[in-house]
Amino acid sequence: MHPFSVETTIARPRSEVCDYLLDVANHAEFTDHFLQEWRMTREDTWGLGAGGRFRQRLPFARFPWADATIVQVDAPQLIVMQGRGGKFNRIRTLTVFDLREGAGGTTRLEVHYETDPKYPSDRFLEALGQRGAMRRNWKKALRRLTRILEEDRDRGARATIAGGARKPATGLRS
Repeated sequence: MHPFSVETTIARPRSEVCDYLLDVANHAEFTDHFLQEWRMTREDTWGLGAGGRFRQRLPFARFPWADATIVQVDAPQLIVMQGRGGKFNRIRTLTVFDLREGAGGTTRLEVHYETDPKYPSDRFLEALGQRGAMRRNWKKALRRLTRILEEDRDRGARATIAGGARKPATGLRS
């Protein structure tokens, strides 16, 4: 998929927006309209190495499961997530959150998204409407993110770790 970018301005300090985005469990709140059924890939959902697996709602997606992991952090200005999706996880994805200082203490957030389909069949499916759908979905996600951070409304369900307590004395029943 050819790369695309969407952007928004959020009336919050850049460090606050960056901290929110560094917690991958929060991503389910503003992307749940097209990235559903989030599952965290590790217990610690914040920072470098944190990631999630989710089901994408896209046109003609026969293999909708994908994942993304934070691979680079230059807080508070850059967060890079790499992932894979599609059949046998053969389509690589790259999502870059670029945070810049705006006027009056606001944050200018730009999201760059691209995929690297391995086979012509994967490129064909993306050309049938997945790129446009993904772009529209990211625009909506940024509108929702803005409402969440500025007005504390329009929150979706936050992703959690399944299966109960993982550490001793954190809720184990005898």
